[in-house]
Amino acid sequence: MSVPSQYVVPELAVALKEQLHPTITAWNRLEGRPRKDDFSRALKAEVRDALWMLTKQWQIGEFKADDAGSPIFAKARMRTSPIARYQAAGGATEDFTTAVPLEAKVEQRTIRWVWNGQKQHLDLRAQVGRQWRKLMVAAGLDVSYAAAYRGRYPIALPPRDAAGDYVYAHRRGWQQYAALAGRSIDGGDLLTALTATPPVPASTGIVEVAPGDLLKLDSLGAELVAWFGRQYLQPVSETAWKPEYLEYQFACSASQAGSEVVLAADEYAQGHVDWYAFDRESRDGGLGGIGSVPPTDSDTVTVTPFIPTSIAFEGMPDARWWSLEDRKTDFGAVKPSTTDLAQLLLMEFGLVYANDWFLIPYRIPVGTLARMEGLAVTNNFGERFWLSPAGAGLEDNWHRWSMFDLAAPGSRLADTTLLIPPATARTLDGEPLEDIELARDEVANMVWAVERTIPSVTGVGRSGKDEGRETRQYHEALIASTSPPPVSYAAPIFYNAMTTVPEQWIPFLPVHVPGSVREIQLQRGRMPRIIPGAPPPAPKVPPRTTLIREGLDALPARPYFVHEEEVPRAGILVSQAFRRTRWSGGQAPIWLGVRKETGRGERGSGLAFDTIETPRGRTG
Repeated sequence: MSVPSQYVVPELAVALKEQLHPTITAWNRLEGRPRKDDFSRALKAEVRDALWMLTKQWQIGEFKADDAGSPIFAKARMRTSPIARYQAAGGATEDFTTAVPLEAKVEQRTIRWVWNGQKQHLDLRAQVGRQWRKLMVAAGLDVSYAAAYRGRYPIALPPRDAAGDYVYAHRRGWQQYAALAGRSIDGGDLLTALTATPPVPASTGIVEVAPGDLLKLDSLGAELVAWFGRQYLQPVSETAWKPEYLEYQFACSASQAGSEVVLAADEYAQGHVDWYAFDRESRDGGLGGIGSVPPTDSDTVTVTPFIPTSIAFEGMPDARWWSLEDRKTDFGAVKPSTTDLAQLLLMEFGLVYANDWFLIPYRIPVGTLARMEGLAVTNNFGERFWLSPAGAGLEDNWHRWSMFDLAAPGSRLADTTLLIPPATARTLDGEPLEDIELARDEVANMVWAVERTIPSVTGVGRSGKDEGRETRQYHEALIASTSPPPVSYAAPIFYNAMTTVPEQWIPFLPVHVPGSVREIQLQRGRMPRIIPGAPPPAPKVPPRTTLIREGLDALPARPYFVHEEEVPRAGILVSQAFRRTRWSGGQAPIWLGVRKETGRGERGSGLAFDTIETPRGRTG
C-alpha cells in the first residue's frame, strides 16, 4: 500500500523550517490531559503500546544521531613528587617532615614568659611547676625538695607601686597572683633556666641535696623540657613571622622532572594552609639560593587504569527516560540576581552540563606535588583519545580552566600541578589571648592599633577597654594618695594642647621610608599618660600585646614599622591564640598562632590639638 502523494513531504526539514505545512508539528513536551476531575490515572502516565513510546521518542529527537560516545575506560598518567625541603622566610633551608601539620610548623610562636619586666602566663607557670613536683614524686625523691624549689623559683607578689599596675590594677589578676604566691613553684623561671644558653642544671642552687640525687634531678630537668616540648610546640626561631607585614612567609620545594619546583607562600595569615596560599617561583639555585645542594630526584610516574563514573549530586537531573528526581534539592527555588555570577554558573552547571562530567578517583598522599600529564580515554565506540590538562596554555589566558592551579608570576606557561599540602582539616582554637584592630583615622591622619583583647597576667585574654580603664584608675589613685589636691580652676575656659585617648589605643604614625620622599610606612608611637597632679614628665603608655610590642623588649629597644599598604581602608584584625588539632599519627599538637582578617572600617579616636574647653562643672 502506497502513501498518496498529497501526504508526502519531500523535504521535511525545509517544510518544518519554513512552515510550509501548518499541519506538521513537532513536540518536545508530553503532558497528560485528563477529562475527569480524578487525576490519579492521568498522573500514572500509563503506556500500553511500545510502538507509541518509540514514536514519542522520535518526535522529541531522541533518535537523532550524535557522535558523542561515553567513556568506558581510562588510563591516567600521573607524576607525583613529595615535598622535600622547607624554608621560613629569612631562615635556613631544612628537610621537610610531616611529623606535625604544616600550619603548626609555620605558625608556632614562642611563649614569652616575661615582657616589659613583668611575669606573664601564671597558668602555665603553675602547670609546669606542678609537673616538676609530679616528676620528683614519681622518681622517689625527698618531698623537702619541693620547698627548696619554691624558694629557688618563687612566685612572689611585686611591690605595690606604679610598676606593679599589671597586678594590683586588676582584681582577678591580683587574686590569682596572691593565691599562687609562696605556694607554687614558678615553672616558667625553671624552664627558662633549663633551656638557657648554656643550660642551667636543675640541681643548681638547691642546697642539702643527697649526692645520689644530683644526677636524678638533672635528668628530670631534661625530662621536663621534653615534656613541655610535647605539650606546646616551640620554634627554634620565629623567622616565618614577618611583623612588618603582620603575615607569615615561607616556601617549600619538590623535585619534579629533574628540576626543583619552589612554592612560595608570601602572604599567609588565614589560619589554614591550602593550594591557594602558594605561588610557583623561579629562583636561581632553587630554594636555598645560588650554590645550594639540589634535591635528589624523587618523583614517581604511574599509569593507573580506571573505569570512569558519572558524577552525581543532590538535585541533579536524572539521565534516565521517565525518571523523576527527588525533592531534596530544588534548583528552581534558587533566585539569584543578575549580577550573582557564582550562583548562575552553579545552576547552569547543575541543570545543563551535569551529565557531561565523569569522575576518575585518584589517591594522592599529603605533602605531594602532583601533575596529571595526560589521560587516555576509550569510549563505547572503541575510539581512544589522549587528553591533556584543560588548564594548559599561557598563564595570562583568562579563558582557560584554572581551578586548583598554582599561579606562576612572570611565566608564560601555566602551571597545572596540584599541591596537596600536609595541612590539618580542622583546628580547635582557644579564646584569643590577643586581639588587635588596626584601623585608619582620617581626621587624625594616622592608624590606630586598638588592643581589643589583652593577655592578662593570669594567662587568659581580657577586654583591653577594661584593662586600660582599670590601669588608669590605679595610677590616679596612687597620685591622689601622694600629691596634694589640684587647685580648682577659676577661669571660665582653658586651653588644651592635646586631648587623650583610651590607653588601649596605640598610635602608628606615617613616616617616610629612609631614602624616599614618597614612600610611606607606619611607625609605632606611644601616647602620654596625662594625669592631673602627676609629676612631670608624663610616662608613655606601653603596648600590652606581644604583637604590637615588637622590638620593645629587645636590648636596646628597636622601633617597629608596618608597611602602609598592609592597613587598607577597611582595616585589619589580627589575633593570637592557642591552636590544637589531631594529626595523622594520633598526636595532638598545640601551638601559639596568629590569624589576620579584614577589619570593620575606619575608626575615630577623637584626638584633637589646640582646643578651647570649659572646665568640668562649668556651663560657660
